[in-house]
Amino acid sequence: MQTSSFFRGKFVYYLTCVLVYLCINSAMAATHPRVELTTSAGVIVLELYPEAAPKTVKNFLQYVKSGHYSGTIFHRVIPNFMIQGGGMTKNMQEKPVLAPIPLEAAMALEHGLKNDAGTVAMARTQDPDSATAQFFINVANNTFLNHQRIPEGDPVQFTQGDRVVTAARSDALLATAGYTTFGKVIQGMDVVNQIKDVETHNMGMNQDVPVHDITILSAVILKN
Repeated sequence: MQTSSFFRGKFVYYLTCVLVYLCINSAMAATHPRVELTTSAGVIVLELYPEAAPKTVKNFLQYVKSGHYSGTIFHRVIPNFMIQGGGMTKNMQEKPVLAPIPLEAAMALEHGLKNDAGTVAMARTQDPDSATAQFFINVANNTFLNHQRIPEGDPVQFTQGDRVVTAARSDALLATAGYTTFGKVIQGMDVVNQIKDVETHNMGMNQDVPVHDITILSAVILKN
């Protein structure tokens, strides 16, 4: 009887461990939405992290749900840097967008999200709070795109790539604002690497445009 009770206890313990493991993974899956980009070069799956950049993830998913990304191209491709897309159709026609969102680069960095190879971040203008639909996937560790905290005072020094720059504090705040990283590639990095190596050319004022269109055929949220 004692031996039987011992094995029953062990069984209940291991069963409990399995159930806890499944619950944790289910909860993680529920909080980490995944988006499948079907492109003319292959499939790329992104995992997004709303706990690190909630407004950015919500904004990106809005564009996915609306079908905005279907028919857009990767319009800026630079080897050893990044591939950028989500805003232009063929012939570099820009699609209408929603209102811009606030920068969340500092919050993302606090959660450990950096502009490392394989991560996805929002593109923007020189205005830190100007991101709309365009995004880019890093194909190198682009540390200079991360948010930087700068010391008080004017002027201040900060790093930009491998250089130390001295500038007025107002200029430094813009230069060190960073780019919001909000997810990473969990499938299809080979497709990303294939895209980064395509031949590019200039189209008017637009540089680094692929000679042959790399089109996002569809973008869908995967069910957990």
